[in-house]
Amino acid sequence: MPRRRGPPGPGGRALDGRRAPAADDARRPAPAGLRPRRAGGGARHVRPPAPAAPRVPRAAPVSPRPPSGGPDDRADDLDDDDVPPPGVPASAVVTGSSLPAVPEGYRSGFACFVGRPNAGKSTLTNALVGTKVAITSSRPQTTRHTVRGILHRPQAQLVLVDTPGLHRPRTLLGQRLNDLVLATLAEVDVIGFCLPADQPVGPGDRWIAAQLQPLSEGRRGTPVVAVVTKTDLVTRDRLAQHLVEVAELLPGADVVPVSATGGQQVDVVEEVLLGHLPEGPPMYPDGELTDEPEAVMVAELVREAALEGVRDELPHSLAVVVEEMGPRPAADGGERADGMLDVHVQLFVERDSQKGIVIGKGGSRLREVGTQARAGIEALLGVPVFLDLRVKVAKDWQRDPRKLQRLGF
Repeated sequence: MPRRRGPPGPGGRALDGRRAPAADDARRPAPAGLRPRRAGGGARHVRPPAPAAPRVPRAAPVSPRPPSGGPDDRADDLDDDDVPPPGVPASAVVTGSSLPAVPEGYRSGFACFVGRPNAGKSTLTNALVGTKVAITSSRPQTTRHTVRGILHRPQAQLVLVDTPGLHRPRTLLGQRLNDLVLATLAEVDVIGFCLPADQPVGPGDRWIAAQLQPLSEGRRGTPVVAVVTKTDLVTRDRLAQHLVEVAELLPGADVVPVSATGGQQVDVVEEVLLGHLPEGPPMYPDGELTDEPEAVMVAELVREAALEGVRDELPHSLAVVVEEMGPRPAADGGERADGMLDVHVQLFVERDSQKGIVIGKGGSRLREVGTQARAGIEALLGVPVFLDLRVKVAKDWQRDPRKLQRLGF
């Protein structure tokens, strides 16, 4: 059974060492690196699905797009003007007036999914939230930043943090992604360790378990839940064997098998994670499913489309930046009745040969990427979109600190 938090003890702390909420708390501050985020120009949130296409409130346009040529433009470096700052979200406080009354025993907190690349973390996050907040791909290392989805329940609010896959880094980018994951683990209330059922427990899983051990030790340690993903891909006998291996790897941890794509035991994962949260008021208003900035979500949808059907080496070398987003003017210079948006996006690769792969013969591949990405962007924003994609070469950007910084890593 999931371990429960103890009642508040002396000094306003629960018996497990966590702070108990005061009666007049308007909201409990999130850990330093996980505070609710707002983007410049206003918050951008995905609302719950409605019968009509959902509309996400739009903030001010991203900084104006500098002059650029067509998809065949070549550049061997990233200039300051090439990539505008990607709109890094700032911390924001949700006022108590926007939050509902908190029932007695209400729980809230952060849960983080961790695991090897392609362990099913993003798919499980989307299944729990009930809508797409993280891109998914059969390629490993799809996730490159922490993605947060928010679950609202009558007695609890759970903020899910999907992180990049932990791996042995071969580039500066890989090291920075690992550092991001390890920093996130130290700030959450419960950790979900994802181990895919179709892959045996290996050295990578044991290395991650070793990283989690000091975090989970002691009365104040962060509880770890072993989440065995992709159970629909194996037989019952293989699953049973895998569950035994996972239990031996993480003695004393809750072990939950789940199939996110099949919807099997997703509710059990939710119940177990909620059981490990401390008592406290909600941190986000009811109805918000993510606090990802609009421009970041657009860039991720483009990258997801570009990752489909490409060679193994390309996913690691592809970065996407939204240059500009703003209303598309009508022919007379006024506003369009349909609210169409101009969205200008740059895709960066490391070599000329990779640029040819992304563009395809006669631009065919790039057109496919644009068609697929546009459908997702229009579903997200709820308005028609004119999507302009440009491809550039930024040589060895994964190993260059200056280029990584300009690309938002």
